[in-house]
Amino acid sequence: MTANPLGLYRPGASVLHRLTPGPKLLGLFVLGMAVLVVRGPWTGAGFLALAFGLAALGHLSIGTILRSLRGFAVVGALLLAFNAWQNDWARAVEVVTDLGALIVTATVLTATTSVDDLLDSIVRGLRPFRRFGVDPDRVGLTFSLMLRAVPETLDLAAETRDAARARGLERSIRARTTPLVLRVVARARDTGDALHARGVVD
Repeated sequence: MTANPLGLYRPGASVLHRLTPGPKLLGLFVLGMAVLVVRGPWTGAGFLALAFGLAALGHLSIGTILRSLRGFAVVGALLLAFNAWQNDWARAVEVVTDLGALIVTATVLTATTSVDDLLDSIVRGLRPFRRFGVDPDRVGLTFSLMLRAVPETLDLAAETRDAARARGLERSIRARTTPLVLRVVARARDTGDALHARGVVD
């Protein structure tokens, strides 16, 4: 089974483990805004150093951080080359390190916060917005479904890849993507039908 990249929670007694989800979510949001606003040749390196500092504060191992960045490696290399071509190497490095910092920080959040606590915090934080028509419970359900759908989709992708390899079609993009798309859509329709049958959605 494919590891769930959003299910990294590791119980612990670090400062970040004891901190409630609200401040951690706010901190991630502030970092995201800072990455968009602050510019400069060394800002990306600074944000990445901050992210690794938070990882150390949360007692995360280097292996955990490297695994979180592994999926970004190919995309990061492409972004580095594209931005170096379009702009310059300083800007390219800044973009990639900014994104790397956000990924590491998000990993720290999920590793030090249980999914249930995270969802409860999101629902509580949205309750004041009921007056504007926001349904906190439905938003929480949406996040819950998303968290469940990501590892399920990764599992389906692995199963489809193995099936294509068993038929000698591991090099065929069509043999790997078409069944995956059909199975993901079918899974989504089944989930929607189940929610509709229970009166959860219109």
